[in-house]
Amino acid sequence: MQDLMTMITALRRPRLLSRAAKVGAQQYDRDRHLQRLFGYGALPGTGAALMRLLEMERSVDDQRRSGDAAYSLVRHLDLLIALIGEARLHQASRAPELHVIK
Repeated sequence: MQDLMTMITALRRPRLLSRAAKVGAQQYDRDRHLQRLFGYGALPGTGAALMRLLEMERSVDDQRRSGDAAYSLVRHLDLLIALIGEARLHQASRAPELHVIK
């Protein structure tokens, strides 16, 4: 199975949608965004949130590709913003700590 970051970087979405999501991710607020997408309650860790967001985004993207009338561009954009924001948090939490010698 691929790791989370590989799965996210492998996503191919329309350029305008990707650009809008990157701009939106600059203002990403985990509590606000995830509660709107997942519902209120305890939020999962970044890894679990990323898996759930990937599943949700894949479903919405399938709607987009099939021309489904239920497709929501706003929801798709919200999911991509959350994916980018969570991916950044996940990477930051996995970064090796720098030890400063005094």
